[in-house]
Amino acid sequence: MSEVVVAGQALECRFIAASRAQRPTLVFLHEALGSLSAWRDFPARVAQATGCGALVWSRPGHGHSPPLPLPRTPRYLHDEALVRLPALLAALAIARPLLVGHSDGGSIALLHAAATPQDVAGVVVLAPHEFVEAKALAGIRRAGELFACSDWRRRLARHHRDAEAVFRSWHDTWLAPEFADWDITGCLPAIRCPLLAIQGEDDEYATMRQIECIADAASDVTLLKLARCGHSPQRDQPEAVIEAIVLLVERLDRSLAGCGR
Repeated sequence: MSEVVVAGQALECRFIAASRAQRPTLVFLHEALGSLSAWRDFPARVAQATGCGALVWSRPGHGHSPPLPLPRTPRYLHDEALVRLPALLAALAIARPLLVGHSDGGSIALLHAAATPQDVAGVVVLAPHEFVEAKALAGIRRAGELFACSDWRRRLARHHRDAEAVFRSWHDTWLAPEFADWDITGCLPAIRCPLLAIQGEDDEYATMRQIECIADAASDVTLLKLARCGHSPQRDQPEAVIEAIVLLVERLDRSLAGCGR
């Protein structure tokens, strides 16, 4: 395990070396309850299948990265996409990454790609959020009930220094009245890179409208809707997800070859 210092904070990270030259670096952006370790072996499997190098890391407040310095606001995803992620990429000299984001991480990837369309090679989003749905709020309320009476706290503690803080920052932010109007659909038309959006048909926090709205707005979108799959496609249907990412990387590779690299 390594660390990278961004804005004075030592963030935990892991690097996976590329096995093929001139392919984009995969940058993994975890979910609201996620961390570097919570991805399990998925980043390594994607890196191996694509030949890409990869960066896996934990945002502040997650995993073994430092605690969040301030309470979250409704703009916390914008802050990650527009401030912290650019600083991280600059610190590591990662140019034109292929962003792979799950849930909150997917929203961060979309916001970043929209703000810097020339700097992103491609985007993969797994069960992303673009607006607040009643289904999401109902799922989060149920999660709060389960967290209070199950072993969820213990399981989450395997991946975080402070599992309680991680859960509460997600649960309380999304259920706060001031978060009800959160909506990033207006930024989607600015995305210019190829985009793969994946969602499970049994997603407990979202309807398919969450990825369909991306296809309605952005110019180059492939949708993958997976049966027998909940809010974590990389866990429920990893082979299908990896296959789709491989196809995207190969397409990007052909595009670079056509431009003479």
